[in-house]
Amino acid sequence: MGSRNRFQSIFANSGRSYDKQKFKDAGSKLQPVNWEGIEAYPIQKSFYQEHPTVTRRSQTEIQSWLNEHEVTLQGTNIPRPIFLFEEINFTSPIVKQLSSSGKTLGFILPGIMHTLKQLPRQVDEGPTMLVLLPTRELAQQVESVAREYCNLMNLSIACVFGGAERREQGMALRKGVDICIATPGRLLDFIDEFVTNLLRCSFLVLDEADRMLDMGFEPQIRKIVSQTRPDRQTLMFSATWPNDVRSLAMEFQTNPVFLNVGSMELSANHNIEQHVEVIDENLKPARLIQLLTFISQWPNCKTMIFVETKRKADMLNANMIQKGWPTMVIHGDKSQPERDRVMQEFRSAKSPILLATDVVSRGLDITDIKFVINYDYPKNSEDYVHRIGRTARQDNTGTSFTFSPPRMHTRLETWLSGSTASSFGSSFPRPTFENSRGKRELERDYSADSRYSSGRRTNQ
Repeated sequence: MGSRNRFQSIFANSGRSYDKQKFKDAGSKLQPVNWEGIEAYPIQKSFYQEHPTVTRRSQTEIQSWLNEHEVTLQGTNIPRPIFLFEEINFTSPIVKQLSSSGKTLGFILPGIMHTLKQLPRQVDEGPTMLVLLPTRELAQQVESVAREYCNLMNLSIACVFGGAERREQGMALRKGVDICIATPGRLLDFIDEFVTNLLRCSFLVLDEADRMLDMGFEPQIRKIVSQTRPDRQTLMFSATWPNDVRSLAMEFQTNPVFLNVGSMELSANHNIEQHVEVIDENLKPARLIQLLTFISQWPNCKTMIFVETKRKADMLNANMIQKGWPTMVIHGDKSQPERDRVMQEFRSAKSPILLATDVVSRGLDITDIKFVINYDYPKNSEDYVHRIGRTARQDNTGTSFTFSPPRMHTRLETWLSGSTASSFGSSFPRPTFENSRGKRELERDYSADSRYSSGRRTNQ
């Protein structure tokens, strides 16, 4: 993909029309706030009261729980872990409403409690809590969760992202909001135009931090952070922990607590049965049809298919529709109404097959996706893990299939050599499937077909 397409993809998803110079100069009018000349009100931070059950819990019990759940902690003055919702000293309306243990609540609820403890917001002040995310889909998902709890506590919330009507978003910010969920590009637009400011922001969340850096948002993030209070509380969430994310964490945070869940090495979800087939490019379209025919036998056959480029996604979608398959496509060039319609039809299973580029490979919260197909080979191991991670959500099981060019086979084995998906090995047996009738193999043994003689298959 050329640089123009890359920039187009980034800005289609972040709230700006494509212009290479604008990408470079986004937020260039902004200067870091000189806080020495501003009389800022004090931030209330220390209001957490430990539940008696948490206080009584022995260190042995705590360590056993941490080991069982593969939780690693680093830092000083680390609070004792909370095992149950009942041990959280949230206000009664929030406790009654709690029904999920997802990551989103891990920053939304503390942010709401932080906001409630601050001085009342004045009309011309910006949000107290700001959540930055890489994509509009993820922003909308977080906003839908947050709004439910904001309504309970009479807090105002706005979600600003590209591809949607600016006027309505701008009006919400001008009225003043307590919590803002945003993608970087659109938020910088509004700050540049003095629609809002971040002088009040004392609770900052960077969600999917690694993804934002991958998409080239580091300059925009820095400009946004430069507008917030230096004594703010900052939370960063990242699926991976590369050097650039570590550096950003050390720069934006002071004496942070580091919490890692799971292995420190990037690995795929153990609940995903993984299959890889080495196959030539010209054989992939026919193989995809055969694979979908097999998948369609399952009662729940909701499937995501990942392709490399927007152009290929559109072409493959048109070809599939022509052959009678109920497919839809989503990528960065689609308008917001169209993306909303596509996601609604996919969620409701009216169109159970979704073709997508990597713009939605992270953060998409659809719990019943059963199959993921990597039609085009992912660029790196991180993209592979995040793509197949769209299935097997919330302790469900799922299956992934990856079409690998013959030249990439060695790299794939290298990626997965240390993976906790231990049955990825060198033998690459033919895939088998488990259903209500017991195990069965694919309908055909492709190793006996001369057209597929170059292919080998592997399963977990």
